[in-house]
Amino acid sequence: MGIPYSYSFRNLWTRRLTTVLTASGMGLVVFVFAATLMLTEGLQKTLVQTGSPDNVMLLRKSSNSEVQSAVERDQAALLESQPEVAVGEDGEPLLAKELVVLINLKKRVTDTPSNVIIRGITPASLKLRPAVRLKEGRMPRPGSAEVVTGESVARRFKGCGLGETLRFAMRDWRVVGVFDAGATGFSSEIWGDRDQMMQAFRRPVYSSIIFRLRDTTSFDAYKARVEGDPRLTVEAKRETRYYLDQSEAMAKFLRILGMVLTVVFSIGAVIGATITMYAAVANRVTEIGTLRALGFQRKSILSAFVIESLLLGVCGGILGIFGASFMQLITISTMNWASFSELAFSFTLNFSIIWKSLLFSAVMGLVGGALPAFRASRMKIVEALRAT
Repeated sequence: MGIPYSYSFRNLWTRRLTTVLTASGMGLVVFVFAATLMLTEGLQKTLVQTGSPDNVMLLRKSSNSEVQSAVERDQAALLESQPEVAVGEDGEPLLAKELVVLINLKKRVTDTPSNVIIRGITPASLKLRPAVRLKEGRMPRPGSAEVVTGESVARRFKGCGLGETLRFAMRDWRVVGVFDAGATGFSSEIWGDRDQMMQAFRRPVYSSIIFRLRDTTSFDAYKARVEGDPRLTVEAKRETRYYLDQSEAMAKFLRILGMVLTVVFSIGAVIGATITMYAAVANRVTEIGTLRALGFQRKSILSAFVIESLLLGVCGGILGIFGASFMQLITISTMNWASFSELAFSFTLNFSIIWKSLLFSAVMGLVGGALPAFRASRMKIVEALRAT
């Protein structure tokens, strides 16, 4: 004969204060666990969404980022004529030879300096990035000392708002527009005319080449041919792969840090759950003896207390996820370790993080309640009924 599940629910409700306090402790641990996963997911989502699976990035071999890369002009001309490069409606190749450099700017609020990416673009650059749209102002005129800034940069850095003036590379640059790049890394960049940027920074080579594939299935053959050509010193990557690689180091660090904090906090939460369940057993010795006298088997007593502990853990998990969900309203910035530039991104909550958090909370409840449940099931009927 089994004990009804409602028995476990009623016991938790009867001890409401203890239940809330224990569940809150578990909820704090789940909050840290979920927030860490959300932070990692937000970083990877921002960088991966920056790229398009139809686009290919060409960089110098062994370069970890565009900042470190250099593509010679003669090689760029050869790469531009490859048959895999798609052609736009105007008959021009959907290919952009870009310059990427870092400059140091001060933040509006804290006045602290931070690195920001400057990208020298061509008209094809916008065609290759349909997610980018002009929000305010206009695009820079070719041959002019004008720039447009990503929405995140315009909001956080001095001199980057519409109509303001920036000074870098020994020149003044007027901000004539602000663009919205959605949840991508481009929101943390400043764009201007490539030729003007190359002249100002005295750079005779390009940083990278990006182009749209005519046929997405031809990438592997293209990559093998280009990387095997002795005239070329470039490496080909799908744009999504490139930005995913950019996120790996930081994401790994966040996961390790989060796991360390979660393990430390979870030990305390499990101990709290164990104490709570031991107290529940101690307060219900006579009740346990009565259940045994009525014919309920040891495994029924064991399962009842295990279910009660699991419910306690799941309640904590729900509280933790609910609290962590509000972190999506926050945008934070950190250094992209691959390019050494500042990157702004938001916490991201998805179904995978929710079920992992609930599973983690249930495991905490199970571990915390296992020993007390076993003790309750091992009580002898006579001894339990004598305890008053």
